[in-house]
Amino acid sequence: MFSSAIGRSRWVRSLRSAAGFLVILAFTFAGLMAITFFIGRVIPIDPVLSVVGDRATNAQYEAARAAMGLDRPLAAQFVTYVGDVLSGDLGRSVSTNRPVAEDLRRVFPATLEMATIGIIIGVLLGVPLGVLSAVKRGRITDQLIRIFALLGYSVPAFWLGLVGLAVFYAGLGWVAGPGRVDIYYDGLVDPITGLLLVDSLIEGDLDVFFSALHHIILPATILGFFSLAYIARMTRSFMLDQLGQEYVTTARVKGVPEWRVIWVHAFGTIRVPLITVIGLSYAALLEGSVMIETVFSWPGIGNYLTTALFNADMNAVLGSTLVIGAVFIVINKVSDVLYRVLDPRSRT
Repeated sequence: MFSSAIGRSRWVRSLRSAAGFLVILAFTFAGLMAITFFIGRVIPIDPVLSVVGDRATNAQYEAARAAMGLDRPLAAQFVTYVGDVLSGDLGRSVSTNRPVAEDLRRVFPATLEMATIGIIIGVLLGVPLGVLSAVKRGRITDQLIRIFALLGYSVPAFWLGLVGLAVFYAGLGWVAGPGRVDIYYDGLVDPITGLLLVDSLIEGDLDVFFSALHHIILPATILGFFSLAYIARMTRSFMLDQLGQEYVTTARVKGVPEWRVIWVHAFGTIRVPLITVIGLSYAALLEGSVMIETVFSWPGIGNYLTTALFNADMNAVLGSTLVIGAVFIVINKVSDVLYRVLDPRSRT
């Protein structure tokens, strides 16, 4: 009976935690919709002119404005906007003449694919470099890693992308050029998941796979370099804090091998906060790939958003901003959940 009461208590706490998580998620998304909507109304771009053109008569302009619902009070427009978003309607793009939601389903997988490879590169290189920098604190190795990480904060993305194309594509010919795949392979693979590398493997088309791999490796590596800089810096900071703790000194005095002290004792303690760092870095890659996608003509959400801004396509701009913000919120909340799962102390 006592164990049954404990089990019910755990279920109640779990349900309350899940409900609280969903409520916070809903309020955060509502705030994101409000900010997105009102920013879209105050920026100096007239969405009506992008539809009717600057040669339209006043009557045509007013008719289009009424048809778009922009003649109604701002509060009424916001209520309509929220209803449309919740039903999956993000409006129609002026640039493509297709629903924005359909466009985003088409372009977002390209950004997801590149950002995922980028974060894998950032984690596989950034974490060991951060640990090595902490272990070799003050030495030449530490200084070189810190300078390398500093470049990731300082170098503009578009400049690094252009230099990468000039050196590795035009100069050495090691990688393919702009675009997602060679033009003669475009459209040969059906978009099952939208991830071209995955879809080409599913259909067994290795020619498309290797072409897509040659195209994605350079932009993904550049993205990975920026995430590497942040992950290495935070890993170093976490490790320095733990290497100075008494339990590490005790382990060394007892004769525990140094590799075990570093990777089992110290690194085992920092893996929980490191998950949050990696999650935020991943979200930043998804939302910050605009410059890289523009330089490499990558058909992702960043390139789509840039084109929409140049064309004053407000439905596409607001829809893209909303999706990017929603992805950031979801990844942040998932990181919080993983933090609670891996660290029992945070559940209290």
